[in-house]
Amino acid sequence: MPYQWHNNFVMKQSKIQTTNRYINSALFKHLYTIIVELRPKQWTKNLLVFAGLVFSHNMLSLPALLRSSAAFVIFCAVSSAAYIINDLADVERDRLHPVKRLRPIASGLISEPTAISIASLLLICSLIASFLLSWSFALVTVLYFLIVVLYSFYLKNVVLLDVFSVASGFVLRAVAGTLVINVTLSSWLILCTLLLSLFLALAKRRHELLLLEEKASVHRQILNEYSRVFLDQLMAVVTSSTIIAYSLYTFSAASLPNDRSMMLTIPFVIYAIFRYLYLIYQQNEGGNPETLLLQDKPLLISIVLWGIAVVLILYRPWA
Repeated sequence: MPYQWHNNFVMKQSKIQTTNRYINSALFKHLYTIIVELRPKQWTKNLLVFAGLVFSHNMLSLPALLRSSAAFVIFCAVSSAAYIINDLADVERDRLHPVKRLRPIASGLISEPTAISIASLLLICSLIASFLLSWSFALVTVLYFLIVVLYSFYLKNVVLLDVFSVASGFVLRAVAGTLVINVTLSSWLILCTLLLSLFLALAKRRHELLLLEEKASVHRQILNEYSRVFLDQLMAVVTSSTIIAYSLYTFSAASLPNDRSMMLTIPFVIYAIFRYLYLIYQQNEGGNPETLLLQDKPLLISIVLWGIAVVLILYRPWA
């Protein structure tokens, strides 16, 4: 009897351990699926909130750095909530897309009620935090969210306004970054951000048009209003304008050193744009700028070198 009791005890313990491992594994998979749906790779876009911090010469100010970091976290939460809402709105069309059909909501890994709950929690917490930081920052955050929602349900179906809506999200991130630390908003920052984000949005449209081919209008109706030639012309305009605007900024902005040393950063910007054009036209990329930024080493190196050069010129540690 004692021997049989011992065997039963061992078997029960084994079953409990197996069950616990299954529960932990299932919990981990579910948590991982939620993280994927939040699209953490897209959070690189929110680094724009630090632009105001860097270019206003406040990068070495701990209070300003902490406020900008808090703004970054808030925008990550708000943008993730917006992505979930967009996925819910596009769930049927995403199931027809060769890549987007693998997203957690489209593939059924996350149910729609669960997705709504996650988005609501993120939005409520982030908006409360934004109002605690600054009312002006909070209003821009709310405006950003409203534009994203309006884009998801209407603006994405209006030719040209769809790409301007995407670009406005980048601009509002930069604006929010200046408001949260209470510094003067630079018109150059708005212009360069707008032009560069238009370039990225147009490149994404072009990639979708080529990737989906005859099924393009089925997935995204607005693609009927675009053609490869039209998008190529628009991209030529914004790329040229971006280089001109940034070049003018480097030797005319009042906040920069008088010796015009910021002009030394122009080659990095030109190379990065040329490299991105190479990836678009020669490698058929451009659909996911956040992925290209992390995966294409020449592009990443050029951006890192540009950032180092900007910091050295603005803060001059040798002076």
